[in-house]
Amino acid sequence: MTMPYLVSFHLGWLIGSLVLGFCMGWISVVQRGNGTSKVTARWLAALAVALVAASLAHVVPGRFGYWLDLGLIMFACYLVGCTIGAWLRDRVVSRSQPAA
Repeated sequence: MTMPYLVSFHLGWLIGSLVLGFCMGWISVVQRGNGTSKVTARWLAALAVALVAASLAHVVPGRFGYWLDLGLIMFACYLVGCTIGAWLRDRVVSRSQPAA
């Protein structure tokens, strides 16, 4: 499966994941919870790298490989939306506060 086909066929879902990521990024700046530990972050990063490598090497064939590719693209759109939403929220909040 090629990426342009996935993007053109699932454009609505990709835009939806981008918008959902934007909303979560906008909300997450306000919420100040505990982050993940460094060990957990490393394991999650290793998992993401392994999934991307499996996708690029076409290790997973057929339908499950298609789902893997689609899931990775949707996750990337979600992360981009989160980044944009958090950045814009930070800009709005910092602009509305008086200068010290």
